[in-house]
Amino acid sequence: MLRRIFLVAFLSVLPASALWAEGPGALAQEIDRLAREFEPKVIAWRRDFHQNPELGNREFRTAKVVAEHLRRLGLEVKTGVAHTGVVGLLRGGGPGPVVALRADMDALPVTETLDLPFRSQARVEYEGRQTGVMHACGHDAHTAILMGVAEVLAGLKSQIAGTVVFIFQPAEEGAPEGEEGGASLMIKEGVLESPRPDAIFALHTSTGHHTGKLAYRAGPVMAASDRLRIKVRGRQTHGAAPWSGVDPVVVASQIVLGLQTIVSRQMNLTKEPVVVTIGSIHGGNRNNIIPGEVEMEGTVRTFNQNMREEVHRRIKQTAEMIAAAAGASAEVQIREGYPVSVNDEGLTEKMLPTLKRCAGEKNVVLRDKSTGAEDFAFFQQKIPGFYYHLGVVPAGVDVKQAAPGHSDKFFVDEAALVMGVRSLANLAVDFLESAR
Repeated sequence: MLRRIFLVAFLSVLPASALWAEGPGALAQEIDRLAREFEPKVIAWRRDFHQNPELGNREFRTAKVVAEHLRRLGLEVKTGVAHTGVVGLLRGGGPGPVVALRADMDALPVTETLDLPFRSQARVEYEGRQTGVMHACGHDAHTAILMGVAEVLAGLKSQIAGTVVFIFQPAEEGAPEGEEGGASLMIKEGVLESPRPDAIFALHTSTGHHTGKLAYRAGPVMAASDRLRIKVRGRQTHGAAPWSGVDPVVVASQIVLGLQTIVSRQMNLTKEPVVVTIGSIHGGNRNNIIPGEVEMEGTVRTFNQNMREEVHRRIKQTAEMIAAAAGASAEVQIREGYPVSVNDEGLTEKMLPTLKRCAGEKNVVLRDKSTGAEDFAFFQQKIPGFYYHLGVVPAGVDVKQAAPGHSDKFFVDEAALVMGVRSLANLAVDFLESAR
């Protein structure tokens, strides 16, 4: 016990250069020790956020908890970034590079059905309807993990050569209609300036991997996401005499089928995957009235900018020509959302040994591309970024049976949180040292 106390005291007074002269082992061990020491705090923060979820651009309580924590640690703190974002600045004991770590804070309009003692019972009005609110994508865990990383690194401040920027981001799931938000607005408001990070890291919970596993991929890892809206206009008439009008319901149905041939017959899927999905379709209000118009909405996912633009062109062409052939018209709107999330290949290769040291080589696995989307991609467009996944499925549970993200039964094994703290903290310190 005395030896351990002496080691901790010795590490606290060593300059970063002296500590690293012995290799990364000593500092990594201290990071891991502190991560385990703070594990109960991280779990408590996560449960608190889970029980008190907030939607995008409305994370007022969450931001206040985060900001107060960072201030207690002695960090320079800026609030109100992109509405509710919080940025903390940790200046190390010596000069050096700058690294950024990001966590998202927003929840989703999902009513939780899990029977947990800290289950969310929050309700709000969302797009004109009452709904529950739930951290159904793990952002509560992300925020708690980054708070833990801040506490670990603040305790090792004198051993860090460089600066760490902690970015707590609102509205990753998208800003409310008519508002700006998320990573793009944080960038617009200068989050990557003064100081400008040399690299940025983030993690995301994964129900595709067990606790203790870390999953990564270099290059394109998550898709670009665009919102599709099509309004089909026909001519209203009696349902008993469809020849007296133009039926937009039938036309809309043909358009849905036609859009699928863009993916199956018109795009080179050996190059990159493409997804075109119609998720909602609305028209009419009575069984014997053919309505005048039908509206549908969907999503488009791509991994290549040229293919993205070509898919957009073909969607517009397909919808308009099918409608015209029936004597109807189609108005197509495509709103570009998140770009492709691309892990910088050089940065990924350089930091992979850190992940393997944290989790063990067998527990660091190559993941498939995901057609999900992530606005961390906006940061990656500006500076080299690395985004990886943290397994959160308990041992003994088949990952194929685990509820996915955005589900009302989404579950995080809290035993995974300490791995999140350890991996992010070690990535930050290892990058700072390697980039000196």
